Amino acid sequence: MIPGQRVHIVGISGFGMSAIARILFETGYQVSGSDKQLSPLSEALSRDGATVYVGHDAGNIVGVEIVIASTAITDDNIELKSAEALGIPIMRRREAISMITAGHRVIAVAGTHGKTTTTALLTHVLIQAGLDPTYIVGGLMHNTFTNAGVGKGELFVIEADEYGDMFLGLTPNIAIITNLEYDHPDVFPNMKTLVHSFRQFISQLEEQGILVANVDNAAVAAFANNRLVEGLPVATFGIRNRQAEWTATNIEPTEKGTTRFILKQRNSPLGQVNLNLMGDYNVENALAVAIVARQLGVPFTNIADSFASFGGIGRRAEILWKMQGVTMVSDYAHHPTAIQASLKAWSQHPGTQRLWAVWQPHTYNRLRALSDEFAAAFTDAHEVLVTDVYSVREAPGEGIKAQDIAQMIRESSGANSRYSGNLDFTTRILADEVQAGDTVVILSAGDAPQIGQKLLKKLSGQ
Repeated sequence: MIPGQRVHIVGISGFGMSAIARILFETGYQVSGSDKQLSPLSEALSRDGATVYVGHDAGNIVGVEIVIASTAITDDNIELKSAEALGIPIMRRREAISMITAGHRVIAVAGTHGKTTTTALLTHVLIQAGLDPTYIVGGLMHNTFTNAGVGKGELFVIEADEYGDMFLGLTPNIAIITNLEYDHPDVFPNMKTLVHSFRQFISQLEEQGILVANVDNAAVAAFANNRLVEGLPVATFGIRNRQAEWTATNIEPTEKGTTRFILKQRNSPLGQVNLNLMGDYNVENALAVAIVARQLGVPFTNIADSFASFGGIGRRAEILWKMQGVTMVSDYAHHPTAIQASLKAWSQHPGTQRLWAVWQPHTYNRLRALSDEFAAAFTDAHEVLVTDVYSVREAPGEGIKAQDIAQMIRESSGANSRYSGNLDFTTRILADEVQAGDTVVILSAGDAPQIGQKLLKKLSGQ
């Protein structure tokens, strides 16, 4: 591929493909794309000069030299079939990622949870340090107002997604693994297959590349130990494993929603930081970022200042609004461990009186595979509303339903758990029952954050 060529992105509205489009656009390619509907990210690309079509049509690829398709786009898509008939080269996401990262020093952030926050925080630290990285983040960074950007430095920071083995298109210089748990049952039949993909990803580190491993997680600790046995570079972090090289002590949530802690390397304090994020899990993410930043020569004081000025990411513990004493939060958590960690953080937040968890289960496959884990994940919530399942890439099939899991949560977690149906019914329940002092956390990788806007209108009398 050569800058100046016309590249067409099929499925341009999602975080992953819009990021690829943004990188290509900012490096001089003529970019067009299509999707079933626009998103804020594809709308931004359109405003900046890319051509974005609503809907897929053979005419959209007239004059195109290369087509890049999302993992979610099937081979029978009309634009792909037309490109094939015309002899236009077609890339999938993994190939495109491999192509756009070539020639950079790649820092890849992988793991079941925490990828987006860790990638965004690292990007912010490196930007503030003047290293000017190119970056791709799986969410909207509040500091840069976008999910991707082209820098003038040699570094490329990228969220390394395991779904569809996308991360196997990377050859990193540094690889962070935040944690590893079973997920994505639609593409990984069991934990063994998921571990195999992560092992292959680690094997693709460049010679003498560094693995940055969270040894609080048993699977990641095993990767780190195996690499140490091979005599290859590893940097470890954690807040519970005493063998971790980098750790944090005196962890304390503040009324402002930040977290204070002492950052230590080999039990030697580097100093206190005030991280503009909540929860122990984000302290772990910050440890990974500190390791990489120090590897790149960023002074501790710069790291601490950047931790304090980090603006967060959309839909990651994002406070949507506060009104009449009610705090409304949007969180992307959709795996049991992530849900549990998010609710624990909000339950410990000074000022939280009654905690509502509004959970939109994400895919029937995940719900069936992890139903027992989901049922036990809501112990820190007082009230739980379970909406209809947000189903993508699948048919509903047989097995557990939202109504069933609501009862399981009630029996396992002790919370007042109810099935609340669609988004409108869920909003009505909240409008009738929320009180001053309540915190409502919408846990969703789908469209449930709409509940926050619907409730705001009701509370404000619109």
